[in-house]
Order: sequence, then C-alpha cells, then structure tokens
Amino acid sequence: MLLLDMPPPDRHRPWEDAQGIVIGATLVALSIQFLRASELFTGQIAGLSLLIAYPSGWSFGAVFFVLNLPFYALAITQLGWRFTLKSFAAVTLMSTMAELLPLVLTVNTLHPALGAALFGVLAGVGLLSLFRHGATLGGVGIVALWLQDTRGIRAGNTQLLFDLCVFAVALALFPWERVAWSLLGAVILNAIITINHRRDRYIARS
Repeated sequence: MLLLDMPPPDRHRPWEDAQGIVIGATLVALSIQFLRASELFTGQIAGLSLLIAYPSGWSFGAVFFVLNLPFYALAITQLGWRFTLKSFAAVTLMSTMAELLPLVLTVNTLHPALGAALFGVLAGVGLLSLFRHGATLGGVGIVALWLQDTRGIRAGNTQLLFDLCVFAVALALFPWERVAWSLLGAVILNAIITINHRRDRYIARS
C-alpha cells in the first residue's frame, strides 16, 4: 500500500508542484529587485524586458508577460499542455510579484557586484525549482528545455548564447561597466543551471 501512495520517479503531486512553482517564481521576482536596485539587467526575456522597461518607464512585469506570449505555441506543441500551463502560471506569478514586491521591499544602496551575485544565485535556484517541477519562466527557457530534452543540449548553454546576444545590444546602449557587472550575474545564473540541471537527473516534462 505504501508503494501505491508514492508518486512515480521524477513526478510530483499537484500540491508539490504548486509549492515548487510558487517558491521558484518568488525567488526570481526577488532577484529582479536586487537587479533593479543595482541598475543592472540580465539576459533572456527578463533582460530584454528590462532593456525595454528602463528607458520607456513601462512596467517590467507587463513587458515580461507580453514578450513571453509567443513562446507558448512551441511549449504546447513540443512540451505539452501540462508544461505550458505550469509555465504560464510561473510567468504570471513572477510578473505580479515583481511589481508588488517594491511596495513592501525597498533597497536603497547596493553595490553592483553584490547585486549581480544575489541576482545570479536567487534566480538560478528559483529556475531550478521551476525546472524540477516541470515549468519555466517561458521565453528562452522553453526553447532551452526543448533543446535539452530533444537534442541533449544543456539548457544553461542555450540560455547563455541568447544572453550574449542581449548583452551585445546592451553594450551599445549602456556604459561598459554596467554591462560587465550585469554579465557577471548572468554567468552565475547560467553556471548554476548548467551544473545542477541535467537531463540524466531531471527532465522538462513532469
């Protein structure tokens, strides 16, 4: 009877997935606050959203949510509805919390080195939690997990390649010191994912 109550390997009960997604989205939303306090940015869709939000004054959460919408088509066809719905929930939660956290959390002074490090660690662990529970924060993460699941290409490597493209654009818009500190955070983030998220341990679908 005990074995019948156990979930299959690498699968979770709904409440386990729910808490994993909430924790992951919360950690990433918190990491964005440190990024903003340091006036830094990052790669992936979050970085692109910040590059748009900083000069325009638009809401980061709204931009991030909208930019992720086109990627759900790939998620539905290649990774399934279960993964897509979980990722949509994670994106919605993170976008909402990223806008609400400044109302209760204010960071006035933060050296860019510390801001980059805190962002990289928190976002990396947050994304790992989402990956482990069959979700991601949409965008490049969907493409990265699909390539890892079907081609064996590490998710962190795919994300790092996209990050380099984002940073190349940022280099033309911001001082190189700001870009360098931002790149440090992205490297820490992707190193955590590359080292800890492996196809032979966990898979994208759950």
